[in-house]
Amino acid sequence: MAALKPYIGLKGIKFTRIIGVEFLDKRYTHSDVVKSQYDNLAAYRRGKGGRASFSGVVATVFGCTGYLGRYIVNRLGKVGTQVICPYRCDPYYLKDLKIGGELGQILFLPFHLKDEESMRKAMKYSNVVINLVGRDWETKNFSFEDVHIDGARRLARIARESGVERFIHVSHLLAQPNPPTIYQKKPSKFLSSKYEGELVVKDEFPDATIFRPADIFGAEDRFLRYYANGWRRARGAMPLWKGGEQTIKRPVYFGDIAEGIVSAALDCSTAGKTYDCVGPHSYKLSELIDYFYRCMRFENFKRIYLSPLFLMKVKMMNYAPSNPILNVDKLEREHISDELHDQLTLEDLGVKLTPLESKTIYELKPYRSHSYYEESVGEYPDPAPPQQYVF
Repeated sequence: MAALKPYIGLKGIKFTRIIGVEFLDKRYTHSDVVKSQYDNLAAYRRGKGGRASFSGVVATVFGCTGYLGRYIVNRLGKVGTQVICPYRCDPYYLKDLKIGGELGQILFLPFHLKDEESMRKAMKYSNVVINLVGRDWETKNFSFEDVHIDGARRLARIARESGVERFIHVSHLLAQPNPPTIYQKKPSKFLSSKYEGELVVKDEFPDATIFRPADIFGAEDRFLRYYANGWRRARGAMPLWKGGEQTIKRPVYFGDIAEGIVSAALDCSTAGKTYDCVGPHSYKLSELIDYFYRCMRFENFKRIYLSPLFLMKVKMMNYAPSNPILNVDKLEREHISDELHDQLTLEDLGVKLTPLESKTIYELKPYRSHSYYEESVGEYPDPAPPQQYVF
């Protein structure tokens, strides 16, 4: 007779090993969820790790088609996790996610943020749910409240009702009830809605793990490329609040956040905790801008104060039909300094932080002045790194 060896797995759930095969004694409590996987070979943990293995974890990643989502899906697939990818976009944009895992390990399901039935289907067989749904600007279909508050509450509640073991929610480092104001009379709706989203998630799913990232840099980001974009400049100069001298930033690498989220998803001890996601160093915004334009080899580039004419340009960009480079709320929050809140950080998850200087030169190469010029090796010296800010 085969030997039975019980042991404790994810979140204290009891597993049983029979001749090297593992399965769950009981996984779910909701009446609409499969409660036993004894007769389902696909639910058995198998392999030695890696994409061709199965870790025993099924994760649903809402917001998988976003900037951060694709890297998290790839990291999950790398450790043998089966990933459910709910989507609302054209299926064409899912093509890059398909190669994130072994055949049959990356699955897709249409959903809508206001359709609870589609959410339940996406979570039905999952023990981990990651919420990355968000927008940097409001649209005619979704406001910040619809996405960051109502949508987050709905996802957390359905996850709890579906018997999901781990819920991970991504917020923002500057999320607070009353963000400081720079130009607007009212505080940033983005940041205040992100803060309320944290509260409703904790209310619906008390053991939720929350990540609060600062500005994220990396390939195809909205930090380096934002400041390199011509729409952000004004006649060859960069308009900044007080010239960028009063704003402190701690940008974080996207790969570090993805590694931290995957580590938290597989570690039950992170339940109910909040992590501030920041980079290893702090910089004045003025130092960062000067460094970016040294990397892009702009001559005689300067920083200037925000003018009424530029503010008018930003307000007009609010009415852009899609993907506005500039908007008033974004301009407001980019000048708020990054501050830690005595929370845990990515380093507490064993993540080795990536410095900004190691990636910036390569990411800004397409934006170089006279990029058509074929330079010789060593013709241009490496740009001087930005001066770090010490509190």
